[in-house]
Amino acid sequence: MGEKKCPNCGKWSNWNQNFRDTCEHCGEILSKVDLEFEEKRAAQKKVNEEQWIFHIKEDDSDFIKKSKKIGQFFYSVYITIITVIAWLIAALPG
Repeated sequence: MGEKKCPNCGKWSNWNQNFRDTCEHCGEILSKVDLEFEEKRAAQKKVNEEQWIFHIKEDDSDFIKKSKKIGQFFYSVYITIITVIAWLIAALPG
């Protein structure tokens, strides 16, 4: 726990390093810029997850859900193999 100067009124308030902490004097959010950034990042993460080819939607049929799970498995295996190969190349001496 610490203190942070309010960007709105300029007075110091207790701050738990939470994006949603508010000023004790004027009620303004102490980390408004950080909160906006975090909200944009969360929204972008959700959009990226939904656009991924193997994203399983609730309205997908059972066949599609199983196909996507199998696709996720093989994608994970592929990425693992590529990572191991890259590690081996990087670990080779000079």
